[in-house]
Amino acid sequence: MKVAEIQLLYAYNDWANRRILGAAAQVTPAQFVQPNDLGLASLRGALVHILDAEYGWFNFLFERERGWIKEEEFADLAGLRARWEQQNKVTQECLDTLQDEDLVRVHTSEHEGQETHWVLWQALVHVVNHGTQHRSECAAVLTGFGHSPGDMDFALFLSER
Repeated sequence: MKVAEIQLLYAYNDWANRRILGAAAQVTPAQFVQPNDLGLASLRGALVHILDAEYGWFNFLFERERGWIKEEEFADLAGLRARWEQQNKVTQECLDTLQDEDLVRVHTSEHEGQETHWVLWQALVHVVNHGTQHRSECAAVLTGFGHSPGDMDFALFLSER
């Protein structure tokens, strides 16, 4: 794995997030917070979860501040989008610091006495893959509301580049 490949995956991640957020802009405020059975409580909850995962992983992997982003912090999509733009800048800044040899760096975390070792490139790919899972749940909810985000395949992203 090379930094250029990681950056391509994150360009895709940003592109797909923007498609989901664009479709989410079409829902009513009630739909934005409406509970569902497809994932994380509501469309807002799933979107915040995607953002919080990226925030948390980048804080861990690049030794930044710690904390959580909570669903209740966002009364509407506009506030969530603004916070996402901040994270996009942090993500890009972090990725811009990487050299190919950094990607094999191992990070260690501990949870409930269990130590886990994360190879940087694998953790970075995980963040994108995690977002893909939850974007698909958001897409199902949005489609149910009549606002499909359309196809979000990596191949489509590449063809649009």
